[in-house]
Amino acid sequence: MEELRRQVEEKQDRLLRALAEVENVKRRTQREREEYVRYANESLLRDLIPVLDNLDRALEAARTTGDASAVVGGVELIQRELLKVLERAGVTRYSALGQPFDPTRHEAIARVVSLDAKPGTVLGETLPGYMLHNRVLRAALVSVAAAPDEDA
Repeated sequence: MEELRRQVEEKQDRLLRALAEVENVKRRTQREREEYVRYANESLLRDLIPVLDNLDRALEAARTTGDASAVVGGVELIQRELLKVLERAGVTRYSALGQPFDPTRHEAIARVVSLDAKPGTVLGETLPGYMLHNRVLRAALVSVAAAPDEDA
């Protein structure tokens, strides 16, 4: 009887230790997940800092010089640099002009009566759309062609 009691106590001790280990693993996993989420964008942000530095330089140059064309050229360089950073992160810009309206990729903000364009075709783009890999990050804001009213 004493031997059985000792075995039960030993098994209970092992069970309690195993449960404690499972709890420790859960806490460690939760802590690691929180840290991963907190710092997931670190490399993207490191790439964005030089873009911000260049923007600061362009603003300073705009304040000290009166040459608007040089400022425009600098801002265009910064825009290209920023687009490259976004592409490395999986973000791509897309244009909707001339395409059939697609509510999953386009947000219609205006309807334009047109004799030349097929109804439902994107005629104008207020803002381009952006994709993150294969998912729409921001829909393009567009104007869509509409047929002229027959009673008008």
